[in-house]
Amino acid sequence: MGQLIDDILLLSRASRQEMKLNQLDMTALAKSVYPEFQNDVEGRNIKFTVGDLPQAYGDRAMIGQVFQNLIGNAIKFTRNRDPAIIEVGGKEQDKELVYYVKDNGAGFDMKYINKLFGLFQRLHSAEEFEGTGVGLSIVQRVIRRHGGRVWGEGSVDEGATIFFSLPKDIPQEK
Repeated sequence: MGQLIDDILLLSRASRQEMKLNQLDMTALAKSVYPEFQNDVEGRNIKFTVGDLPQAYGDRAMIGQVFQNLIGNAIKFTRNRDPAIIEVGGKEQDKELVYYVKDNGAGFDMKYINKLFGLFQRLHSAEEFEGTGVGLSIVQRVIRRHGGRVWGEGSVDEGATIFFSLPKDIPQEK
């Protein structure tokens, strides 16, 4: 219950918090998140890689939360993989910067893609994987405030990739 309350407060902050826009070293930001999960990865065989990500404009704390949620999900949903493979990548594409977190974990059935970013929506049972069903809603809210979009691809037992985009230009706060 405490975790649920914390997550709902994070979701609320993602909507109301004032954004402090700065140029972000997205590679360094993504790499800085992984050590926060030391207890979750201890004793596991995980291959974690971060590509050379394009720099972006955004609120460092909020985009850090996006990487925390996406990398945390990848760690959680690869729990039964040996080795677990988690890759963070990105590239410039037209007028936006596209980033992704890809894993070889539990994945999901694409027929439920419309539920993936919904509040309290879970595509796996609580017994199988813990969580409150708020994390991807936070990701979506933060990215939309930055003028970007979020989407996912997956296949059951073959992993998932969650993408998000940010505008190349300095975003206007929403």
